[in-house]
Amino acid sequence: MVFTPKYRRKIIYSELRKDIQGIIKALCKWKGIEIIEGRMMPDHIHLLVSIPPKYRASQITGYRKGKSAMMILERHANLKYKFGNRSFWATGYCVSTVGINTVTAVKYIREQEKQAQVEDSLRRKEYGDPFKGSK
Repeated sequence: MVFTPKYRRKIIYSELRKDIQGIIKALCKWKGIEIIEGRMMPDHIHLLVSIPPKYRASQITGYRKGKSAMMILERHANLKYKFGNRSFWATGYCVSTVGINTVTAVKYIREQEKQAQVEDSLRRKEYGDPFKGSK
């Protein structure tokens, strides 16, 4: 599962990251969902979860996004001005089923942070000042 904050804001850092992580873990525990692997990027979250057969992926994602948004905005009242209307997460999400071979999905999620760091460093080089000469 992959989902993002509204407007894909790069807001998931430090204290907020710890709170979101705790909230998501608690919500999964309440529904009996096992988190196999997860990574929190500055502007999105990757989760590999094992959902009980009585739930659909859309039910769990809706539940997690709705409840976590209310809990996040309750704990961090200053975010209400940025996001408003109790909607912290962007509309939509990405879900893909893995099946028995979870090794590839776990590897992808673990390497996502490294890939994002490489992409960010490449982007920074693009925005150099063109009026400064090379020395």
